[in-house]
Amino acid sequence: MAEANAGKALTIEVDGTSFSRIPIRTHVVMDGDALDPFIRQYAEGVVQPGDLLFVTEKIVAITQGRSYPIDSIRPRRLARFLSRFVVRTPHGIGLGMPETMEMALRECGTPRILLAAAVSAVTKLFGRKGDFYRVAGDKARAIDGPTDGTIPPYDRSVVLGPERPREVAAHLKSLLGGGADVAVVDINDLGGNILGSTLDRAGEQRLVRILSDNPLGQGTQSTPLGVVRPA
Repeated sequence: MAEANAGKALTIEVDGTSFSRIPIRTHVVMDGDALDPFIRQYAEGVVQPGDLLFVTEKIVAITQGRSYPIDSIRPRRLARFLSRFVVRTPHGIGLGMPETMEMALRECGTPRILLAAAVSAVTKLFGRKGDFYRVAGDKARAIDGPTDGTIPPYDRSVVLGPERPREVAAHLKSLLGGGADVAVVDINDLGGNILGSTLDRAGEQRLVRILSDNPLGQGTQSTPLGVVRPA
C-alpha cells in the first residue's frame, strides 16, 4: 500500500490532474554500490507502465564515486573567503562552508565561480536573489553539503552532482523495460530542478510542480526513489 512520508501528502493536483507520489524506502546507498542492481531491487516491483520513476541526484552521484568525506577536502583560501558570503538555511548548507565552496571551484572552475560571485554581489544591491547559482550553473547548485539529520556517513560528506544525468535517466528507463519514464531530480524543501530525464521540457516543468513539496523529505526518511502515478 502506498504511504506518504511523515508530514507529506501522498497526492497533489497539478493542471487539473491528481498525481500520487509514492516514496520507495531503501537501504542507505554507500560508496561502491552499483546503481543498476539497486534500481532493480527496489523499483522493479513497484514501477508500472505509464509511471514516472524519480531518482534523487544524490544516490546517482554516490554510485558514481562523487561523494567526498569532509576531512579529505582541503579548502583553499579563496574558498574560505567566498563561503562567508553564502547564506545558510535550515534546508541546506549549499556553498556556505569552505569545503563545499572548494568543490564548486573544482567542479565549475575558478573563473565561473568568481563571475557568479561578482554578479550576485551587484544584483543583491537591487534586491535580486539567486543570480549566483544562475551564473554558476547546475553543477554548483547540485553540490550537497552536510546538514543536521542527514543519514551517516553523509552527515560528514560533500556529494557532487551526478555526471551525465540525462544518459542515466535513459539507461534506467531501458533497464526497467521502457514502459516508464525516469527523471534524475534535485529536490529539496526550497524548490527543485530536473537534472536529466526522458521527458520533454514541458514534462520536466510539470514534474517540478508535482514534486514542489519535496515528497521524499529532507532528512532521514531513506526514500531516495519515488514513483509518480496518475491518481
